[in-house]
Amino acid sequence: MRRKARQQSKPENRPRFWGRHAVAAALANSERRIVRISVTREAAGEFDFDPAIPVTYADAADLGRLVPKDAPHQGIVAEVERLEEILLAELLDQAEDGRPLIVLDQVTDPHNVGAILRTAAAFDALGIVTQDRHAPPESGALAKAASGALETVPWVRVVNLARALDEMAEAGFWRIGLTGEAETNLKDALGPPRVALVLGAEGEGMRHNTQLHCDALAKLPISDKIESLNVSNAAAIALYAARTA
Repeated sequence: MRRKARQQSKPENRPRFWGRHAVAAALANSERRIVRISVTREAAGEFDFDPAIPVTYADAADLGRLVPKDAPHQGIVAEVERLEEILLAELLDQAEDGRPLIVLDQVTDPHNVGAILRTAAAFDALGIVTQDRHAPPESGALAKAASGALETVPWVRVVNLARALDEMAEAGFWRIGLTGEAETNLKDALGPPRVALVLGAEGEGMRHNTQLHCDALAKLPISDKIESLNVSNAAAIALYAARTA
């Protein structure tokens, strides 16, 4: 899949991934450049490092100083370059019937986006699409929440989400915006073989202009005992519904 060229970042701006799943997935991704690895000798026994990657052996306390406080590094930390960006047109060219696309409207929490990537991998989604300025950057927290899916699920960042939704329509996607105010349940809005599921941030939800670029608005039939679901939980339910419709 063709990607936009990205300049190498300054050392202070490079993400650090921690945890064995996140680092193992990064090592397995041929498109991910690993700058250096810091690892305990015990954890190193579980990996077969490329000789070209600089490896520093350290104790657990030293690794703890490389990551946010109390981050579960599991004995390994990788400094990496961010992946080059994927073009939306290239992703849409890979579209297949039955593989939903997830669109996130200003969902900025890295744990939520990471969890959505993980669910997208589980249900073989085509990928996720976010705005470039209103989405979290690649980070250790996001990679940890994604549990390896950051390396396998295509993630497209676009400048204009409304224009991107128009491109999806041109590619044959039926765009369903999820909102608690809708009158239609999600199962009744599904049908076409290519579906883009659009979710907004918690609290504010989808912006009005985003809703205007959806073909249908739908809700999840949750109990009135709770006001709403976490966006990552809603994405998981919606992906399951779309894959089994």
